[in-house]
Amino acid sequence: MLHRLDLRGAARPGDQLPRPDHLGDRPVAEVVAIVDDVRVRGDAALVDRAGRFDGGAPESLAVPVGDRRAALDRIPTPLRRALEAAADRITDFHASQIGPDHVFERDGIVVRAVRQPVDRAGCYAPGGRGSYPSTVLMTAIPARVAGVGEIALCIPPSDGRIADAALAAAVIAGVDEVYAVGGAGAIAAMAYGTETVRPVDVIVGPGNIYVATAKQLVAGRVGVPSAFAGPSEIVVVADESAQPDHVAVDLMVQAEHGPDGLSWLITWRAEVADAVDEELARLVAAAPRRDEISATLASNGYAVLVGSAEDAVAVANRIAPEHLQLMTADPQALVGQVRHAGAVFCGPLAPASIGDYLAGPSHVLPTHGTARFSGALTVDDFVKHLHVIEVQQAGFDAVADHVEVLATAEGFDAHAESIRVRRT
Repeated sequence: MLHRLDLRGAARPGDQLPRPDHLGDRPVAEVVAIVDDVRVRGDAALVDRAGRFDGGAPESLAVPVGDRRAALDRIPTPLRRALEAAADRITDFHASQIGPDHVFERDGIVVRAVRQPVDRAGCYAPGGRGSYPSTVLMTAIPARVAGVGEIALCIPPSDGRIADAALAAAVIAGVDEVYAVGGAGAIAAMAYGTETVRPVDVIVGPGNIYVATAKQLVAGRVGVPSAFAGPSEIVVVADESAQPDHVAVDLMVQAEHGPDGLSWLITWRAEVADAVDEELARLVAAAPRRDEISATLASNGYAVLVGSAEDAVAVANRIAPEHLQLMTADPQALVGQVRHAGAVFCGPLAPASIGDYLAGPSHVLPTHGTARFSGALTVDDFVKHLHVIEVQQAGFDAVADHVEVLATAEGFDAHAESIRVRRT
């Protein structure tokens, strides 16, 4: 089922990788029209789009608190316990990221870097035909831990309503506002505001190409993480120690999200690729979401043969995948060579699905190669560093001459004068 790509013997194997340019095919003009429509018509535009794409407009764009709490009461007890267990781990992990204010002192000048959270955060969780309560937790909890005062959540409805599991997760995560709004329109609503949705300061969360493009379009109006959180990706590096059925099902884990994703196996053992391909065909045939999986594998499923473990990691670095699994006898020997990936999973007992739900870090990760310059969603995406500067007499005396010279060189006499008038 996987397209075979033999890079053994290639001098630079990473230079010969096929990669669809989804970013180049972004529906920019269409998304611009959606964003402008929501900015101008507000709620009416959102209701129109829900009627066209979500199976009908909801009774209210804003989901009442009572409805959310009722959903929490309705979900099965095992699901509630799983959500609460995930929330506990996500909270603890992100709380560990917060340290004391950074203080720098030199020659009588003291600079304190104070972390200040934004006032309002907007979280987006996919919905519609599926339900992603885990994404609600993975976006809202880091915001709450960061100290954000108000958290708004947008989820696409299906036939006018949001799934109980997602609403329950919103209650567990401490979300303040929930809106039955999806797609690029939701991003526009959170950026510009409507009669119902108040604008936010930061927008986070994964989505399809329309959602990801809309986030890039409103960046600057609001804060948007630099990562392109789009269709799901996985690269598995495997040797003969990996069980073929484990590798196969892990390739399916991200592929079942749907089209435009990426599922790649990289190995230096041809027999491993053969065995995985055989298991993949068997498992996909029996999978409930085989249509989505088959579509992803047909467009971007590859088995890459390379000359060595080092070459395998080099290829993975060029892909810079959202999820990278090292299913080898000694994964730690390869971790130090990994430079670009959203998250790395080591060994036979660490499928990416554990990271998707309960490891602790947010599963909102960079896709489409943006792991080259960005990483996972963290508390830092919801805070700013405010620098508080205190200058004592010794500090002023130590830098005054330099400031005056630099200001004069740049032609800013008032800057220089602000130093001269303070000289003792």
